[in-house]
Amino acid sequence: MSNQTVSPGALLAGRYRIAELLAEIDGARVWRAVDEVLSRAVVVDVLPVGDPRTNLLFDAARRAAAANDPRFLRVLDCDMHDGVTYCVREWAGGRTLERMLGSGPLTGQQAGWLAREVSEALENLHRTGYAHGAISPATVVVTDAGAIKVVGVATEAALRSSGAGSPEEDVHSLGQLLFASLTGRWPGPAPAWGLQPAPVEHGRLLSPRQVRAGVPRSLDDISDRLLGDPPRHHAPPITSAAGLSAALSGVVGSSHEPPNQMDETVQVASQNGSVDDATQVVPQAPPPALDPAYTSEPNGYRPPQPAYEPSTDTRPVRRQPAPPNGNGRRRDEPKQKGSWGGRILILLAILALLSVILLAQFLLKGAMNKDNGSANGGTGGTTTSAPPKTSTTPSTTGGKATIAGAQDFDPPPGNGEEHHKDVPNTYDADPSTTWKTQSYKNKPNLGGIKSGVGIIYDLGTKTPVSSVAVALQGDGTSIQLMVPKGDTSTSPTSISGWTPVATKEDQPEGTVTLTPSASTETRYVLVWLTKLPKVSDGYQGTISEVTIQK
Repeated sequence: MSNQTVSPGALLAGRYRIAELLAEIDGARVWRAVDEVLSRAVVVDVLPVGDPRTNLLFDAARRAAAANDPRFLRVLDCDMHDGVTYCVREWAGGRTLERMLGSGPLTGQQAGWLAREVSEALENLHRTGYAHGAISPATVVVTDAGAIKVVGVATEAALRSSGAGSPEEDVHSLGQLLFASLTGRWPGPAPAWGLQPAPVEHGRLLSPRQVRAGVPRSLDDISDRLLGDPPRHHAPPITSAAGLSAALSGVVGSSHEPPNQMDETVQVASQNGSVDDATQVVPQAPPPALDPAYTSEPNGYRPPQPAYEPSTDTRPVRRQPAPPNGNGRRRDEPKQKGSWGGRILILLAILALLSVILLAQFLLKGAMNKDNGSANGGTGGTTTSAPPKTSTTPSTTGGKATIAGAQDFDPPPGNGEEHHKDVPNTYDADPSTTWKTQSYKNKPNLGGIKSGVGIIYDLGTKTPVSSVAVALQGDGTSIQLMVPKGDTSTSPTSISGWTPVATKEDQPEGTVTLTPSASTETRYVLVWLTKLPKVSDGYQGTISEVTIQK
């Protein structure tokens, strides 16, 4: 049997019934087939007799066996039959990222979640010492259920004779994938994967936010740390899948549930470059789901064929208000109930109630005057007493300080956002409400990617601070109390502008009191977490209440 005789209807190795040709790569053919022993769809890569890539494909299949992450499509079989080398892989029903980007970029949440899923899969693969070698929009598939699958671990690179690759190259390729997902442009000098090249300025690739308005600032920073040469603002580059997973988890969270259907436009509010502030133009019709997970003709594969004809667009449609009826109301809006007679009765009832209240006050005042006259010997006169003495100088020490406002503090290399909406929960006098940091992977010191996160409290004016009590949840929190260096009436924007005045390490759950080592008067106070407690999916700090004493 030769590569040319493998055709639809043929039975390969007495087991795999060839169905249709999906792609052809430099003489290698990729077929959809049916495993007649297990009655399941599979993908079969076939090399002709004597193809020099035979040994590469066998070696790649062995390396792919080490990829036990469920997000990788497994290699099921690799052998020779009648001189033909074949490799059998799992089938994924869904759409490639390449096909999805043909309709426009993803939202920030979708792009960040997708990149995090792939980076976590690569992180597990890289621990074995192997690499994928061919990460691209064509090898990432979004299944019909919204899950992520990665195609062709090692085998894709073998078919393309591009070498085994390295973990660092995988991470760089994933950076390109993230950039393309955010912008709909390819970060390279030439068109690729159906996308036009991204613009450059003075020989430097523009950041995603410069290419497309509304890209979240946090994801823009991560993309620049992946592709920037060097990254802007002296930020440390991201060169490992573990570092990328941690950075993305700090932005989009750690849930494996897809944020939304990946073929739908998500309408979300924007707020200072948060992760959900990307927008997307709604395509006229969603692209059809793909049967195979392969690239388009310019990258070596023929255009993928839809598994079925797309149905009519079933996305939710915003309900339009009914047209006005000429009287300022919609036709379906009920008329206001009530009449002038009813309104007059309500007004009279209110006047009667006021009269009763005034009469009661008059009678009560008379009774009080009579009691005062009796207390003064029955003379009916009144006595006056000196008003209580009050100090004209307010107390500057002792008592609880008033917190005028607060905001989360996550300076570079952080993403600038640590659940800012929950910050008021830390000074609302309700211990049941909390503020949590993002969840970090691998290490309690915020994944090893930054020195800390915290909350800046504004006391409104320079105020003596004798102690700060912080109610923590979870064991093992390390915490610092900081005040601005120099002028304490201003709030520094970088951690270098703050100085610690009290530190507590590895604190158990409960309230920890931070007492400044010297007399402190400041308008701004920073509660800074440098080590976080263990939670189910990583490490996360939690503050339920903060009390500042003068």
